[in-house]
Order: sequence, then C-alpha cells, then structure tokens
Amino acid sequence: MIELVKVTKKYGSTKATDDISLSIKKPGIYCLLGRNGAGKTTLMKLISGNISSTCGEISVNGARVTTFNMPENVRYIEAAKTQFNMRVSELFKMADGLDPDFDLDFANRMAEKFKLDKKKKYNSLSFGMKTMVTTIITLASNSDVVMLDEPVLGFDAIMRKQFYELLQMSFESHPRIIIVSTHLIDEIENTATDVIMIDNGKILLFEDINTVIEKAYKVSGQTEALKEAVNGLNVIAVEKIGKFSVAYVFDTKRAGGEDLELSSVSLGDLFINMVGGEENE
Repeated sequence: MIELVKVTKKYGSTKATDDISLSIKKPGIYCLLGRNGAGKTTLMKLISGNISSTCGEISVNGARVTTFNMPENVRYIEAAKTQFNMRVSELFKMADGLDPDFDLDFANRMAEKFKLDKKKKYNSLSFGMKTMVTTIITLASNSDVVMLDEPVLGFDAIMRKQFYELLQMSFESHPRIIIVSTHLIDEIENTATDVIMIDNGKILLFEDINTVIEKAYKVSGQTEALKEAVNGLNVIAVEKIGKFSVAYVFDTKRAGGEDLELSSVSLGDLFINMVGGEENE
C-alpha cells in the first residue's frame, strides 16, 4: 500500500508536486499520465525515496519513506537506465544473487519469449533491447511496488506490444502495485487496471479503468440543445463548430435528445481534454 498525505516538492519557487494526497491500496497496473513537467517522475522518485518531499508524509506498507529510509520493497527504474557491461545471463545471475526474491526462472523465460540473446553483453544491445533487459530484471524482482518511468522509449511497435505482454504476464505471476509512466496512452489502455492523471503537480483523476471507460464520453449536436443536455454534468471541455458543439463529459451517462449523439471517448482523448481542453464560449 502506498500513502501520500499533503505531499509537496519544491524546486526553488516551482512546485513539482502540489499538496498531493493519494492512497493506492490494492495490486494493479497503474497508468500514470501527464504532460512533460507535470510531476510524474518527481512523484515516483518521492515514493521510492530517491528524493525527499518539501512537506507532507509518504509511506509504503505502513513504513515512512525518506531518503534516509528508502523502502526495500520498492523498485523504481528511470528511462534509459544503464547496467554493468556484462552478458545478459550474468546480469540475471547477479540480480538473483543480490535479491532473495528475484525470480530467475521468470527472467529466463521472458528473455526466451522475447528473443533476447543472453550471451550478448549489455553495451552491444540496441537501445530497445537494453531497456527490455532492465525491465525484465525489475519485474523479476517481485517487489511489492514496481515503478517504470517511460519504459517503452526506443521500442518499435512490435517491442511495445511485447512489453505490454510482459507487463501482464508479470502481474499475473505476482500481483502487486505496478506504476507505469507513459506518453503512449491508448496503447496501455487495454493493460492498465487503473489510471492516475497528474497536471501541474496536482492529481486530476484517479479511477479504475472500467469507471473511466463507463463515464468518459462526448455529446455532439446543436449548441443550444447540447447545453441543456449536459447541464449539471461534469463537462471537461467544449468544442464549437458553427451552430454545433461537442461536449466532453466525465460523469454518469445521461440519455440525449433526438438531435444529440453520444459516443465513447478513448483514454487518450480524455487525457487531452482534461489537461488541455478549454470551454469555448
């Protein structure tokens, strides 16, 4: 369990996280979404104890987290993390020797499944394969909390598909809290169990994926009829095109009139409209 209570992290006068309170209580694959500079990396570094908060408290499984008390049951991996220049098989064995909970069988099976040559030294691998090695080692650690920061950087479309398969297989093998920061929103939609959106250091949304799918939709139609139809609902953005408008809504669905059309909204469209949408009057 991860608990943050009124956590703020300042760099000078800039608040990277701003009075965040967040409670993650159950295992799941949590998709962490935000624009560049929104606070995603800072949030993960705070949870891992890599940096300290300016104010507020953070705990993992009831133990307070600080830079002097970094949680042993949390693994945080930044984008482009490097490894010792050893053969992949040796890296796996070293990780197994250092971590009593390391699942060497899982690491070897994943390397075989994704056609990773374990005889090659780390520095001879492509950027994408280096990232895959680090991801496998991290997920094989079986830590209570795993956080991956932009793990699909440098992956082509096939490798990204393989990554999501790896993520799902790891979670099914050992359910725990896995937080994945990514900009490829629609790709992870089918893998994530929960969504966390952050913008300007504040949490905008924290919901399970089924609730997001159920409550995110748009209503299209003539502007006056649309205004009446969405009155009282949580409208996150409105686009006007002449006499017609499109309202993006995150709320319980309400039946529209004959001249209105309701349609679903992808996670990517929801994110864009929540962090960048404006009601255009």
